[in-house]
Amino acid sequence: MPESREAPAYVLRGTLVADGTATADSVVAVQGGRIAYAGPDSGFDAAQFPGAEELPLPAGSSLLPGLVDLHCHGAAGGGFPTGDDRACRDAVDFLHRSGTTSLLASLVTASAEELLRSLGVLKVLAAEGLIAGIHSEGPFLSHVRCGAQNPLWLRDPDPELLRQMLAAAGGALRTMTYAPELPGASELLRVLTDHGVTPSLGHTDADARLMADSLAEAAELIGSAGEGRGFGPHARPTVTHLFNGMPPLHHRSPGPVAACLRMSAAGTVAVELIGDGVHLDPETVRMVFDLVGAGGIALVTDSMAATGLPDGDYELGPSEVVVLDGVATLRSSGALAGGTATLLDVVRTTIAAGVSPADAVLAATLVPARILGLESEVGGLRAGMRADIVAVGPGFELVTVLRGGRVLAAPA
Repeated sequence: MPESREAPAYVLRGTLVADGTATADSVVAVQGGRIAYAGPDSGFDAAQFPGAEELPLPAGSSLLPGLVDLHCHGAAGGGFPTGDDRACRDAVDFLHRSGTTSLLASLVTASAEELLRSLGVLKVLAAEGLIAGIHSEGPFLSHVRCGAQNPLWLRDPDPELLRQMLAAAGGALRTMTYAPELPGASELLRVLTDHGVTPSLGHTDADARLMADSLAEAAELIGSAGEGRGFGPHARPTVTHLFNGMPPLHHRSPGPVAACLRMSAAGTVAVELIGDGVHLDPETVRMVFDLVGAGGIALVTDSMAATGLPDGDYELGPSEVVVLDGVATLRSSGALAGGTATLLDVVRTTIAAGVSPADAVLAATLVPARILGLESEVGGLRAGMRADIVAVGPGFELVTVLRGGRVLAAPA
């Protein structure tokens, strides 16, 4: 996002919730689109910020880093898989104003022509700094665990198609979901990591051993590629919406979930959780935080075009979706078809499940920022970072959003 020296100066006061801690009686000062101070009120010198506007916040407010969503298909009537520039921009605008100041625009499985067209549209948004990049959910996924993915366009890993996608994305493709049991998955991993794209295992019917082997291979390839290929120092493979799109955990057939939990706890991978109260029971979310720790979890929305809008009929890529009571399902099969919650909604639901605010915020900010190699810019509240700030009230309700040091209007 372009920065301006003329961006207003602001001061915000509240409990600072960032980097896994919560510090009461804190101040964040913003100048020139950057954070100039973040810390205890006792260490803040207001004289250094003459003319700064103090933003009025309710008593009991908290200051969070701008939220970072690794898995998001759209909002406000716009779906990223549509390849419609205006609809994509409307979705991004709504998400920014809802507190998700950094996001990957997620695609779904579709024809090669549709994928390449959508990548071409989204790379422009990435070049403008409106999105942090693109996530391709497919098309190299399991037919058995396709979920809302259109089975017509699922295929085995195809290096030539992948190279076409990489070229169409112009360096903006940041993550790709794939099923490790498909033939050619290892070659796919090599091509992805050679281009700085983070592999994300998901929509898979693999067993625990195969899942663990593929995750280990992906982690090793990321480590070998390193910063020379664009990976940050904390880069690691991810798991696309853990539990969803894979066999359930069973005591005699642990499946991929067991491997994912074990390797996430070890710091080898990070698991996505759609903690919206629909895709996962709140007790499941709390269990994973207790077992793995917040540092191994990226909260995501999997949100689609209906996010921010009433119940009704929508689309997810080429598929027809019905939203009833906020739950999105495929008209054809009744399968869950993405989410309708914002990431701040997910954070709030995760806290209600019994996870501490500091841990929930960490999983929605610093962890995904590290996956993207952006932790020096976003995902925290430290001096020098981009001034992406979400101020919330005592119930974590949205109050104010700053992106790049500019106050954004609240969603309509």
